[in-house]
Amino acid sequence: MTLGEKQEQFARMLGELLSWTHERGYKLRIGEVYRPPVTARYYAARGLGIARSLHRLKLAVDIAYARRANGEPLKTFEDWLPLGEYWESLGGAWGGRFRNRDVYHFSLPHRGVK
Repeated sequence: MTLGEKQEQFARMLGELLSWTHERGYKLRIGEVYRPPVTARYYAARGLGIARSLHRLKLAVDIAYARRANGEPLKTFEDWLPLGEYWESLGGAWGGRFRNRDVYHFSLPHRGVK
């Protein structure tokens, strides 16, 4: 699969995640999708990501903020778990499973990077 095809797959998956969450009453705000290489290196040097971030390839998104229909924000791993599990069911990698439990991160693995 080419990078372009993978980006198209990621876009479809993101649309499915957004529809799924909307149908369940979640309110989301999209954060970072694209991260320039210089920014990825800057974050990595400060322990805030990796230089090979999938954001550089437009294969990752950070959800900047999420809340339930009643307005209650998602705060804990358990709060984010349904979204992460749904994303994983689509074939994606969820940052909540990473060592640092980056619950805001949703990506499509590429060349060994999540």
